[in-house]
Amino acid sequence: MVQQFVRVRGVAAPLPLANVDTDMIIPARFMKALTRGGLGRHLFQELRFAADGSERADFILNHPAGRSAQILIADRNFGCGSSREHAVWALDDFGIRCVIAPSFGDIFASNARKNGLLLIRLPEEVCARLSAEIELSQYRPVEVDLAAQEIRLASGEVIGFAIDADDQRVLMEGLDDIGRTLRHADAIARFERAA
Repeated sequence: MVQQFVRVRGVAAPLPLANVDTDMIIPARFMKALTRGGLGRHLFQELRFAADGSERADFILNHPAGRSAQILIADRNFGCGSSREHAVWALDDFGIRCVIAPSFGDIFASNARKNGLLLIRLPEEVCARLSAEIELSQYRPVEVDLAAQEIRLASGEVIGFAIDADDQRVLMEGLDDIGRTLRHADAIARFERAA
């Protein structure tokens, strides 16, 4: 089981970079851990920190509001590159529950679904407008309601989004691949008895 996603209200952090690959999300040198915990401290390592380890003041997740971000507004092709599931784990460990972007890498999207990370696809111009609105509101909380398929901004604006019905159900029920299989335990047991 993974954490259920029904509704999240929190800070949204704009990250207007296209083609953010999984190595940028979590560099390979930090993937030696045997557990998921602790990967968030290396999330966007090269963007967040200078070579001497000091924080880059201009990176959104180092901004006072961005440190507690639960929603990330990205640009097209977010999560492209290698198939490392650690990228999703690092986002989750940092506290990111939802990424909004025009498009995502296919394998990253599959890993996100398996780990309870909501991905919302919106047109580029909507993502850009959403980022601008969040900055104008000085990072006031945004609500993402998966059941209603709505994003609610501090201004009162509501932006609808569409999501695959199966993805929505899996996220709302907090099912990973094992959980999805166990939903069919009775049918599996009947099949085994008949074999």
